[in-house]
Amino acid sequence: METITHFIGGNRVDTQSGRYADVFNPALGVAIARVALGSADEVAAAVASAKAAFPAWSNTPPLARARVLFNYLHLMRQHADKFAELLTREHGKTFADAQGEVARGIEVVEFAVGIPQLLKGEFSDQIARGIDACSMRQPLGVIAGITPFNFPAMVPMWMFPIALACGNTFILKPSERDPSPSLLHAELLKQAGLPDGVFNVVQGDKLAVDALLDHPDVQAISFVGSTPIAEYIYSRGTACGKRVQALGGAKNHMVVMPDADMEMAVDALTGAAYGSAGERCMAISVAVAVGDAADKLVAALAQRTRALKINDGMAAGAEMGPVVSAAAKKRIESLIGQGVEEGATLVVDGRGYKVPGREAGYFVGGTLFDHVTADMTIYKEEIFGPVLCVLRAPDVATAVELVNKHEYGNGVAVFTRDGGVAREFVRQIQVGMVGVNIPLPVPMAFHSFGGWKRSLFGDHHVYGPEGVRFYTRVKAVMQRWPDSQSSGAEFAFPQMK
Repeated sequence: METITHFIGGNRVDTQSGRYADVFNPALGVAIARVALGSADEVAAAVASAKAAFPAWSNTPPLARARVLFNYLHLMRQHADKFAELLTREHGKTFADAQGEVARGIEVVEFAVGIPQLLKGEFSDQIARGIDACSMRQPLGVIAGITPFNFPAMVPMWMFPIALACGNTFILKPSERDPSPSLLHAELLKQAGLPDGVFNVVQGDKLAVDALLDHPDVQAISFVGSTPIAEYIYSRGTACGKRVQALGGAKNHMVVMPDADMEMAVDALTGAAYGSAGERCMAISVAVAVGDAADKLVAALAQRTRALKINDGMAAGAEMGPVVSAAAKKRIESLIGQGVEEGATLVVDGRGYKVPGREAGYFVGGTLFDHVTADMTIYKEEIFGPVLCVLRAPDVATAVELVNKHEYGNGVAVFTRDGGVAREFVRQIQVGMVGVNIPLPVPMAFHSFGGWKRSLFGDHHVYGPEGVRFYTRVKAVMQRWPDSQSSGAEFAFPQMK
């Protein structure tokens, strides 16, 4: 069986801990590889490698760093389908969905290669007699990125291209459920001309995460994952004096107004709720039907949910694949049962779904609930599976209040033909990313991604301009060149003269 290793100092390195975990193909339900689980020693070796590489890399001109990333960008385009195959094999998403993930990651590299422009500081001439002032952005040092299972190619690319472009060195700790893309990133970066030690990969579980959080030479942590883990990483990382951005969970709503294009809304909900088996932090898991839109919406959704084409992600025409693991399948089906017990109307039941020839796979069918209320567990918790809950609201004000009361504030959408309603919705909603007739409002790479409330811990959103700010710190400089006359000591607080 293949062993997926670490990548430290420019080379693949097996674990010294003797610990391994199985990597599964979710469509088959069988182990296809094993991944090394790093210890504190492997983390220390990766940090030492990154720290040693930092002085030379940080002093490399930004244009030269950008040229390495240009080479990597070219290689990413060449190997895009290879990444997609790995994603389908280890995560389970459909091949077309995996191709989309890789494409969105590549967009961040396209943004990062503009780093000479993005790092430009400010200059003020003659702020006082003979004195000029300027500012510059400089890298932090060793950065660690801890990434989730649901986007094992894209989410790391939200982090390391910008971190590297800014002059930092980087350690990636990917999910142990689908770790292969991390090594392909490492190999392509090396092939692109990135010096050894600038980018490292430590495979592992909580032990490796804690070692990164506690290591004194790691300056900053980027994390994307569930809210409980995000809170843990933020509190432990900041307690160790690190800069931390930790993106947590979500419960994304889509508000459907009575005047909405119903066919468009149903198409949007079907793709946004069941795409990638609902394992997206931007998945729509709650539809809020306003006024008399509810019955028509639920009837159309039920028809579409029952007709979903569920299969191995590599199968032609597959719209949805399996969930990532047996544990995920068990949890999702348990929550469906809890929804029934708490009184929600189960319109379409996805439990026990089997794909012929893939009976051991971790498949959950598309599931649709109606008459869900805000006190139910299936509404309050992030299910992270192909489960869509429909709530009913008498008017848009009630819908907005419902969304704003939820503890998560990641993404939201409103579907309407009324520009006034849409404008007021955008202004009043307390959510970080908002779509108007767009179900998944994921910002392009030249903007930034992040939620509000318990969907984000830290001050900075990820990638885009916010990413550049997170991976650098500002230095303000005031300078004066003395003439031949000394003015003597000045004891008053400096001021413009």
